Amino acid sequence: MINSNIGAVLERKETGISGAIKEFSRFAKAYDRYNIIQSEVAKTLVSKLSEKNYGTIIDIGAGSGKVYHNLLSEHISFERFIALDSSLEMLNIHPNEQSVEKVCADFNSLETLDPLEKNEDTLLLSSSALQWSTDPEATFSKLSQLAPRAYFAIFTSNTFKTLHQSAGIDSPIHSTERLKALMEKYYDAKYELRQYKLHFDSVHEMFRYIKKSGVSGGEKKLGYKETKALMKNYPLDYLEFEVLFVEAKR
Repeated sequence: MINSNIGAVLERKETGISGAIKEFSRFAKAYDRYNIIQSEVAKTLVSKLSEKNYGTIIDIGAGSGKVYHNLLSEHISFERFIALDSSLEMLNIHPNEQSVEKVCADFNSLETLDPLEKNEDTLLLSSSALQWSTDPEATFSKLSQLAPRAYFAIFTSNTFKTLHQSAGIDSPIHSTERLKALMEKYYDAKYELRQYKLHFDSVHEMFRYIKKSGVSGGEKKLGYKETKALMKNYPLDYLEFEVLFVEAKR
């Protein structure tokens, strides 16, 4: 059953540890062909959870259920799981179980958070979604009121760094420094920064991935001629990704 009202998530302070770069080759021949990075990020996020049993878990930007599947794989139990996503199509793919409640809502619409139960036993999770917050401070402020604990994985502006530099455009998403500064207004947090590389057999395959995967967030800042020139001159055979993992406590 899909509800149609609710929303997002937050965190705060402590340290920053940069992990080793993880590389993936020929994504198109592997599992989940256009979501290999998001799948890896969701797996890493869930592996950071400190407990095995929770009351309510709210997954912001739940998509097709990567976080949910990893919770089951890690034998993490819960009484209630709220899967929130702005895409009804994605929620239709998300697993249907007795404990799962689906909420079709955009976390950027802060009023959608109001119906969410504020419970000290609630855990907030979000994987590969909060980088698209249009006003991260407002989002974080609102979400910090929902639960005492949160774990987040947020792509940073260093994702597609060389691509953006080659094209002469700014990243549409937020920097690590800005995300941390805003989080620290509301939470104490521990951070880990991880880099990933996704290799491709051809530049056409690379740009097909950008279009199909959703990691570009629908941003279209280049015309046909600019895109063609970028495809010709891009100096790497891989795309770069950077993800900020956050363990937050209020």
